[in-house]
Amino acid sequence: MKFGYTIIYVADVPNTVAFYETAFGLKRRFIHESDLYAEMETGGTALAFAGNEAAEMNGLAILPNDPASPAAGWEICFVTDDVQGAFERAVSKGCSPVSNPSEKPWGQTVSYVRDMNGCIVEIASPIVQSS
Repeated sequence: MKFGYTIIYVADVPNTVAFYETAFGLKRRFIHESDLYAEMETGGTALAFAGNEAAEMNGLAILPNDPASPAAGWEICFVTDDVQGAFERAVSKGCSPVSNPSEKPWGQTVSYVRDMNGCIVEIASPIVQSS
């Protein structure tokens, strides 16, 4: 078993893809012609977006993401060596700041934003493992 991808259900797949390209510098892998599914290049695991309608088509009941409501109980995390720069870019491109970059007791720098859909995105430095 290996982790294949994360799918986030959103109201507008093409606009979410464009937002992630601008705010986080990701590259689109593809958008399906139906505009109900897309994948982004993120390294070893793809980040995917599916339209809220796709959840219903698959027989799934979901609580839609909403930037005006509390965030869902999950997050995605992007790892970078320049947390401050990535945080500033994300906020300048439309993300809502949740917490500014700060160093954690284990040495990692971590910040949080909410995307256009209200999803929590962590922007963090790599975790340095001590030997």
